[in-house]
Amino acid sequence: MTSSDTSRNSQPVLRDFCLSVAFLLAITGWPIDSAAGELKAAVAANFSGVANNLGVAFNSATGHRVRFSFGSTGQLYAQIVQGAPFDVFLSADQARAQAAVDEGWAISGSQFTYATGRIVLYSRIPGLRLDAESLRTAPLQQIAIANPITAPYGAAAVQVMRALGVLERFEDKLVRGVNITQTYQFVATGNAEIGFVALSQVSRESSGSRWIVPHKFHRAIAQDAVLLVGGSSNAAARDFLAFLRGSEAQELVEQHGYGTKG
Repeated sequence: MTSSDTSRNSQPVLRDFCLSVAFLLAITGWPIDSAAGELKAAVAANFSGVANNLGVAFNSATGHRVRFSFGSTGQLYAQIVQGAPFDVFLSADQARAQAAVDEGWAISGSQFTYATGRIVLYSRIPGLRLDAESLRTAPLQQIAIANPITAPYGAAAVQVMRALGVLERFEDKLVRGVNITQTYQFVATGNAEIGFVALSQVSRESSGSRWIVPHKFHRAIAQDAVLLVGGSSNAAARDFLAFLRGSEAQELVEQHGYGTKG
């Protein structure tokens, strides 16, 4: 057999292989012509645990890499306004995601709710009674909350205490974290007896005490994502938001203690 015969015989095999690859890529829902890229995501601190897992899953599915920057929603929004080079913004509320759209920092029509958070009153001490009544009567010395001005979970904590009529009681006992991650660290290290943290931070812990605060005591913590103007031409950024809407990502979100629209 001549080399030209071998070449002709291999062409159908190569064609079939390419068609098979194209089909497999098509059914995954990812663009078959997008090369692996990278995006920068500004992500609310409460979502850090699940975000890292999502980054791994997204990389496996698409080849794209995500570089996360975590912080309080207010701090991240301020960085976006100051020109920080982020492609997507995962806020811990809806207000700042909407503000990013309204002020021209994010793409209109890209906003969606990727998770609904739950707030928890938590202590590292096992067997401690934590509920509405204990907040009203227990002789507590310190209670940690995230900064209510910049962190939506901190704002929710204030709403809970106001609804229970104990905000004035704790006014001089509040230890404020710059974000929900530092707030959790205050409690985990014993620098505060109890604290209002995100359910996602303690959902997999077997020790300590917790009270999942009923929804009626605070406004819903709907967390929205947007595509920023700086990421509008970044295929990896658009793919990440599409991935975040999908069933694999939403299952991971639920596993970490969040609600989803699905």
